[in-house]
Amino acid sequence: MAQLSDDCFAHGGRLLRADEALALLDARVAQVTEAETLALHDALGRILAEDLVAPTDVPPHPNSAVDGYALFFDDLVTEGETRLPIVGRVTAGHPLDRDIGPGGALRVFTGATMPSGPDTVMMQEDCRVDGDSLIVPPGIARGANLRKAGEDIRAGSVVLRRGQRLRAQDLGQAAAIGRRKVLVSQPLRVALFSTGDELREPGGALPAGCIYDSNRYTLAALLQGLGCRVTDLGILPDRRAAVQAALAQAPENHDLIVTSGGVSVGEEDHVKQAVEALGQLHAWRLAIKPGRPIALGQVGRVPFVGLPGNPVAVMVTFLTLIRPMVLRLMGGIPPAMRSFPVRADFQHRKKKDRREWLRASLVPGPDGMLLARKFPRDGAGILSSMVDSEGLIELPEDLTRLEPGSMVAFLPFSEMIP
Repeated sequence: MAQLSDDCFAHGGRLLRADEALALLDARVAQVTEAETLALHDALGRILAEDLVAPTDVPPHPNSAVDGYALFFDDLVTEGETRLPIVGRVTAGHPLDRDIGPGGALRVFTGATMPSGPDTVMMQEDCRVDGDSLIVPPGIARGANLRKAGEDIRAGSVVLRRGQRLRAQDLGQAAAIGRRKVLVSQPLRVALFSTGDELREPGGALPAGCIYDSNRYTLAALLQGLGCRVTDLGILPDRRAAVQAALAQAPENHDLIVTSGGVSVGEEDHVKQAVEALGQLHAWRLAIKPGRPIALGQVGRVPFVGLPGNPVAVMVTFLTLIRPMVLRLMGGIPPAMRSFPVRADFQHRKKKDRREWLRASLVPGPDGMLLARKFPRDGAGILSSMVDSEGLIELPEDLTRLEPGSMVAFLPFSEMIP
């Protein structure tokens, strides 16, 4: 298990561009989890901790792709029908115990092992049987309907690579090369807090001046969606002693600490001071909107992430910056999030040298092509904008004005949220 260096999250304090922040995290964050062996049925969503190499070809032998008749292409008449005697029958799982020579047709079924010799398979629908003979029309191509050994996977090839998160098709691929178990990273154990005297648990009374805590539930779901094991440690009050006591206990059974709120420079923002008393904290000022301030550091030897308090800023900074970091802490190789070019149907102005993410949905334009329509309200506290949008429009640093019809990069939530 790797250890993060004490100055892992240090930087010069200047405004960081989004791509610079991602590059720093990619370079400095290493895996902190151990590996374990799991049965395939239990490995969905886990991060692979080994390369999987095929010990044999898949399929291991040539076989028929259809129900039909195996024959030698050179036996066929190029002009007109060919009559061939039917010389045997072979089904899937029961290979023929003899070779077949030219001059005959072998009845085969889908998946049946092809004996050496025949090089073409006629679909049963394309020919007819006359007694003990097969009547084959002209026009079939050599090698038709025949699956070759190793057509899918060649022996010795890497079929799944260390660091990828296992999907349903990946588990099927592992089974196809004969694996029943795989080595995977253990889940990242995350301690999760919210901070603020104004926060209350959903379902309880809501005194004047208070709000229900939504950030903790959003973050817990995002972390669990990445395969983390989350410990919900509740709401921390705006008192330094209480915050420091809670943070001091968190490293004991956790690999990462995540909080929301309380990391700015206000008099009641005690998280920064508490973390610095227990370890190190680096306030990253990012040239992004929403979510300019985030805090990265360590409590003891356990990495710490302090996210903003506004719910939209929490989600955007987590999805664009912290999500790749969490995957790396589990040994994962974060996949690039693919954006799709679409046309904007709105006007927008932004500051130069700042990357912005706008909440948007796709709507059909007059010509049938999709347009990106911005959510009508921009506030970082409007969580409904994340619920009622389909993704984010990413505006680069050098852009200052967007006109209707301009091409923009649309990043669907499906690329970021499992």
